[in-house]
Amino acid sequence: MAGVVAWGQFPPAPGTAPQPISAEQQTAAEVPTFTAGVSIVRVDAQVVEGRRVVGDLTKDDFEVLEQGVARPVEYFGHEAEPLHLVLLLDVSGSMKKLLEQMAAASKQALGQLRAEDTVAVIAFGRTSVRKLEFSRDKGDAAAAVGAARFEKEVGAGTLLNPAIVEAAQYIREKAAGRPGRRALLVFTDNDSVNYQSPDQAALEALLAADTVLSAIVPAGVKAPDAKRSAFANPDFSAADVFKLARESGGEVLEAGKGEALREMVERIRTRYSLHYRAPEGGAAGFRRIEVRLSAGARAKWKRAEVRARAGYVAR
Repeated sequence: MAGVVAWGQFPPAPGTAPQPISAEQQTAAEVPTFTAGVSIVRVDAQVVEGRRVVGDLTKDDFEVLEQGVARPVEYFGHEAEPLHLVLLLDVSGSMKKLLEQMAAASKQALGQLRAEDTVAVIAFGRTSVRKLEFSRDKGDAAAAVGAARFEKEVGAGTLLNPAIVEAAQYIREKAAGRPGRRALLVFTDNDSVNYQSPDQAALEALLAADTVLSAIVPAGVKAPDAKRSAFANPDFSAADVFKLARESGGEVLEAGKGEALREMVERIRTRYSLHYRAPEGGAAGFRRIEVRLSAGARAKWKRAEVRARAGYVAR
């Protein structure tokens, strides 16, 4: 097998030529290997029962299957890995109340992170402005969240997908070679229209950066329905942070009473990392992955849901 590249959440339709994108769920740099021709597939997984995170599982509680065949998990990580987190803040006028809540909660919420974890802060509207480069100083990160509310250089309007692409590219560049997981947390009301920036472009950027997207939205905000999403001009598309979170393996929380940031940081921090060797000599194309709980864990956590990407493309 020459390598492993991401396709996204689903395989291409029959008869469709794949357009592979860069390595997804990689470890330190690009595609890590044990020996020549043997690639390591990394899956970032979350286990929930309802809204509750199941955070005390072990390696033996998981099973990973590729193309329906069990693969031994050769590395299991939970909380021990450093986290590289980017906070991407929609600073449009409709977001004022939510950003005030997040600024007030940011110091305590980010205080949950470990000393080796890094945080960057980006504000966006029509364009994006970095308010803080990756830093281990959580106080600086909280201050940057507060300052982002008053950012005037991003212009009027809200272009969600271009901001996600830019943030993912930043993560890929700055976190390259660093061990640990990568996460993008978006604060937005999801009320925007993307121009010539489809969801697939944003998803590809996330997967190329080995990054899971999650989001916090104001109470009552829902995913756009098909009717609202339909535009006569295909260059335009409705923002759908719900879809991007789902397909990258993340989740969306409503802001509620301001506790969402603390909860979301905790949920991101306690995800699981599972690594296994890709089969040697496997056919090129989409390789389906299923991450599930072992029989013993399923008996204990009967309503548990495992969130993880569905596969990768081998070439």
